[in-house]
Amino acid sequence: MRRIIQLFILHSFIMDWLINLFTNTDSIAHIVVLYALVIAVGIALGRFKIFGISLGVTFVLFAGILAGHIGFTGTPAVLNYVQDFGLILFVYCIGLQVGPGFFESFAKGGITANMLAMGIVGLNVITMLALYFILFYNPSIHGGENVWNLSMMTGVLCGAITNTPGLGAASEAVNSIYKGASQIPQIASGYACAYPLGVVGIIGATIAIRYLCGISLKKESEQIEKEMNENPHAKPHRMTLRADNKALSGRTILQIRDFLGRNFVCSRFLHEGHVTIPNRDTIVTTGDLMYITCAEDDWEAISAFIGPVDHVEWDEQDVQMVSKNVLVTQPAVNGKTFGQLHFSSVYGVNVTRIHRNGMNLFADRNLRIQIGDKLVCVGPEDAIERVANMLGNEVKRLDHPNLSSIFIGIVVGIIFGMMPIALPGVPTPVKLGLAGGPLIIAILIGRFGYRLHLVSYTTTSANLMLREFGLVLFLASVGIKAGATFWHTVTEGDGLTYVWAGFLITIIPILIIGVLARLKYKMNYFTLMGLIAGATTDPPALAYANQTANNDAPAVGYSTVYPLCMFLRILTAQLIILLLYSLV
Repeated sequence: MRRIIQLFILHSFIMDWLINLFTNTDSIAHIVVLYALVIAVGIALGRFKIFGISLGVTFVLFAGILAGHIGFTGTPAVLNYVQDFGLILFVYCIGLQVGPGFFESFAKGGITANMLAMGIVGLNVITMLALYFILFYNPSIHGGENVWNLSMMTGVLCGAITNTPGLGAASEAVNSIYKGASQIPQIASGYACAYPLGVVGIIGATIAIRYLCGISLKKESEQIEKEMNENPHAKPHRMTLRADNKALSGRTILQIRDFLGRNFVCSRFLHEGHVTIPNRDTIVTTGDLMYITCAEDDWEAISAFIGPVDHVEWDEQDVQMVSKNVLVTQPAVNGKTFGQLHFSSVYGVNVTRIHRNGMNLFADRNLRIQIGDKLVCVGPEDAIERVANMLGNEVKRLDHPNLSSIFIGIVVGIIFGMMPIALPGVPTPVKLGLAGGPLIIAILIGRFGYRLHLVSYTTTSANLMLREFGLVLFLASVGIKAGATFWHTVTEGDGLTYVWAGFLITIIPILIIGVLARLKYKMNYFTLMGLIAGATTDPPALAYANQTANNDAPAVGYSTVYPLCMFLRILTAQLIILLLYSLV
């Protein structure tokens, strides 16, 4: 009997401890366990595919909604803190990722694509506002229900185009306006209503364009191959030329390069039986052999000007030359051009190619070096070792993220985001907030940070880790907070209206711009698929495009428009709240 009583007391103690762990919202252990369970369950369920499509990490939002619905929650102050901290990490890492290519996306060939993508973004907003005024706006009242419904429709907009950062920006704007209020619109409910059909609708609208325009996938693939053959990319081309143009005799390599008007690198020079590493001041005479690296579409013009292609076994000459890859890890050289470092004249080494983010680039003397670049260097082995010491060439250094630069950028971004901006006709100053400010600063640091000696480089895995960590914290927070009212919104509120309104917001802009891009601008369908995926910032749509195309065209279209569209998605979601609240 005594044993039974002891077991009963022990059992009661354990049950009380477990119940307290899951119900005491003031406990740190409760908060940690709650977030860990929501995130783990959400990620696990997000891996399941329906018709080949999965919700991925976004399922954490739905796991949080379920937890909030059944009563597992935390103190509002803690939930708000974790939500904002996760949002800042998420958007800042996105900014660092898209920053280096943000301004380059407007280069030749990218303007039309970005204008079309901006058309999708603009039509998404116009469609959402039109549906809001048709379905929810009550002109007889000002504020109140109109403002509430505008918040929810902004969440529907973000869900319809599967843009979680936009949801974060809009949520932060709503919280700043409703600060201290007893009830705050849980726009994550609108987002959750529209998101599933948003994923399906983006892919479905892309397929619909194919049939509306009578597109043949085989012909599109053949067109891509033809364009690649006719217009080779500026990838490196290596050749040995014999200088037989008598007009070049006595001229330096720099003079020849300037007169020709095409850039090239001469990495080895054979004169009177001796091999040397030339520099810009090396004088060329008739009969000299030059080992040249240039852009692939320039080699014929260079050969026609200097002399015919010859063949030399350079490794068998009297000076032993080696070719090695050198990794840039030294912050002091970040942002400097190849011309500023004088590789050939000072070190006797020529850099012929650069490997950067999976791309093989020609070593133009005006190209700026970035941390993480891998340079192909040619020259005597001891000279290359000196260059390697100067550039760093320490792989382990890249394994450690530059946390100081990250948090300096976050501080500047928050200060920038909290600055009030007065706009004409708007009664209260507008702020970019905790999403817009860090995003803009991260883009600028990612592109121009080297000018302030800030190393923004992080490995792809480190950036992805920080970004996903921030995202799951944000999604779990908004899900837990929205869980208490979500079921009521879907069953007794306007949940079904949000669902079909979100579907219209998804497909109408894609169909209009997609048909326009195809019929007016004759855009290749595979490139168009990538453009649509980038304009909606939707990775599942890109995955479907890559699977359909089996070439790089969708990835090129996606990367061309993604930076600008991600920025616009975050900014417009926030501006809808900040600018229209006072008008409705």
